[in-house]
Amino acid sequence: MNYQWDFSGVFARWDLLLTGLLNTIKIAGISIVLGVLVGLVLAFAKLSPRRYFSLPASIFIEFYRNTPPIIHFFWFFYALPMLANISLDPFTAAVLALSTQSGAFYAEVFRGGIVSIEQGQWEGAKSLGMGHAQMMRRIILPQAMTRMFAPFVERSFELIKTTALASTLAYADLLYQAMIVNSETFRPLEVYTTIALMYVILLVTASTLARLAEARLTAYR
Repeated sequence: MNYQWDFSGVFARWDLLLTGLLNTIKIAGISIVLGVLVGLVLAFAKLSPRRYFSLPASIFIEFYRNTPPIIHFFWFFYALPMLANISLDPFTAAVLALSTQSGAFYAEVFRGGIVSIEQGQWEGAKSLGMGHAQMMRRIILPQAMTRMFAPFVERSFELIKTTALASTLAYADLLYQAMIVNSETFRPLEVYTTIALMYVILLVTASTLARLAEARLTAYR
């Protein structure tokens, strides 16, 4: 193999890749926040004894867990505007796709953490005269959070990697910007090796911050 590596073209367009990285962080951060909100609503709805809450939540979760993520991107960008007679830019469509999809997975993380708490904890809280909201806030959720943390972080990392699908909607994320650089330099090995390393750095940094947060959470408990 006599291939000669040359990163000069990549370095010359570093501004494009940096913009793409920042856009990836932006869309991931917003989608995680919205996904958590969606997940909490779905989790409590699915735990509800009332079927008109639990059944729609279950259907929503199963739909998103069993369909490819790229379908959600195309549906929000192409199908929803036709049905609702609205116009969605790539950023908004990608955020809707990511937040609803991640919300379905977060819901199972939250639900699993809550139901994993031993029955004795629930009964003990009730014996102290706590209402449901007080019991959840003071007894159940503090314990469940430590159990939910690791799968929550793992799901968030999956979301960050899934942001690359936003490039199919022409959103200027890291992958989309890399394709532009590649079309200008014709150096795919250098371009895609560079963005792979950028993803690694991003996720390793996020993983380090997550471990620090988990340590603080454990110490607080």
